[in-house]
Amino acid sequence: MSAVIVVGAQWGDEGKGKIVDLLSQTAQWVVRFQGGNNAGHTLVVRGEKRVLHLLPSGILHPNVRCGIGPGVVLDPEVLFGELESLSASGIEVEPERLRISDAVPIILPMHREIDKLREQRLGDGKIGTTGKGIGPCYEDAIGRRAVVARDLTSRERLAKALARIGDDATSLLRSLGAPPPDMDAITARYAAIGQRIAPYLDDVGARIDEALARGEHVLLEGAQGTLLDVRHGTYPFVTSSHTVAGGACTGLGIGPTRIDRVVGVVKAYATRVGSGPFPTELNEAIGQRLRDIGREYGATTGRPRRCGWLDLVALKHAVRLNGLTGIFLNKIDVMSGLDRIAICTGYRANGEVLRDFPGHSTDLAEVEPIFEWMDGWQEDIQGIRHFDDLPLTTQRYVRRIEAFLGIGVDLISVGPDRDESIVLRDTWPQQLARH
Repeated sequence: MSAVIVVGAQWGDEGKGKIVDLLSQTAQWVVRFQGGNNAGHTLVVRGEKRVLHLLPSGILHPNVRCGIGPGVVLDPEVLFGELESLSASGIEVEPERLRISDAVPIILPMHREIDKLREQRLGDGKIGTTGKGIGPCYEDAIGRRAVVARDLTSRERLAKALARIGDDATSLLRSLGAPPPDMDAITARYAAIGQRIAPYLDDVGARIDEALARGEHVLLEGAQGTLLDVRHGTYPFVTSSHTVAGGACTGLGIGPTRIDRVVGVVKAYATRVGSGPFPTELNEAIGQRLRDIGREYGATTGRPRRCGWLDLVALKHAVRLNGLTGIFLNKIDVMSGLDRIAICTGYRANGEVLRDFPGHSTDLAEVEPIFEWMDGWQEDIQGIRHFDDLPLTTQRYVRRIEAFLGIGVDLISVGPDRDESIVLRDTWPQQLARH
């Protein structure tokens, strides 16, 4: 068996979609285990760009089966929109190729409304959510009142589940100055959705356990990034789920002894969407240059991403939290043309030097980064496929990252397309020899 977790090691938007799509060429299963349609994974295949929000990034491979675990929150209308978009492109996804946990919490119209109204009320102190209803749906799941996918398959069960949630939603909406939800309309709408989603529902954790018993390759695909984890990120500027590798087991329903490797996807610089501390942020021309060349705009919201130098202290924090066995380094081609490149190797706070990540947003907002400067490179590296062919300064940049983190770089991405990659080490555990 081989189970590999792929997680974002920064603030999300590291390019996980490309990596999962690439690894899916030799996988039998790809499964999402947390988050919702607040994540956008961008894939470029032979120059054609596609953005997925709910479907696992392996869905473009016709021989790969995909799953959505119970740790995800599901907006079924977004799901069917993605399936219809794929169908229009000639990619049909039948139920036998896409299995959805029957325990997955369902995002309802009032979740989206509550999400948006709360952000409006917070004003300048807003978290920066996508307004997709993700947080409120997770709240209902933790509060034991969520509507889950299997409730949609019976109108009687759906009515009982909506009754469970209706009073709380009504009270909350009224406190935010909004009218109560129309529960009759919601019942009719989601009963119809239930008939459509029923063929896809399954015990996804059990299916993955069976696949591993058969010796199949399984990729567990995370959304967002480590520093947005609801417990371990830059709280309160975080998402509402566990984005770290440990969330894969609880968000899918398999034990930790099933996991073989944990790969962290890292951008060669740093970006962040929304509010929250960002020590290495660049607010001048270089930051705008990275944004323009790297096309750093949110795949879900279109918002411009904040850009900055690579923060190795935060990355080492991610290595520990996830137990990373290797990293995939993305978008190093975007840094071509810079004369000098900075990397953060520590922080200063209250006259002291910190070599460890503070772990709390209030502390992180007060730190000053300590930078180490390296020579950049002018060459266009997008066509390079072997590490030794990279400019020496690029090679030194990669090796400095490895030395600081204490783990190896398995793959270097030198362009957005699936094939624009330099493989240093195969990902699947039985093929770990370096090339």
